[in-house]
Amino acid sequence: MKIDIEKRDFFKEPLSEGELKKIIKMTGKKPSELLRKKDKMFKELDLENGKKTDSQIIKLMAKYPGLILRPIVIAGNKAFVGKIDSKNFK
Repeated sequence: MKIDIEKRDFFKEPLSEGELKKIIKMTGKKPSELLRKKDKMFKELDLENGKKTDSQIIKLMAKYPGLILRPIVIAGNKAFVGKIDSKNFK
């Protein structure tokens, strides 16, 4: 199978809030579900309390890309974030 892959280091080329919103919508999940809970900024920003709005979380994800689960794989009109299971692509 031939697949075109585009890689992007979002530490060097950060995702914009607009890109994050689009990716989040493609996952069908809430922004808080796409956070790396073991990232030091997660604790420093007190994200575990669940009091931030979706918009606030997206702004923080854009500012601190280490908060974003990875990898992000976009296939067609779906996005998969974090651990990827091959059954998602059938």
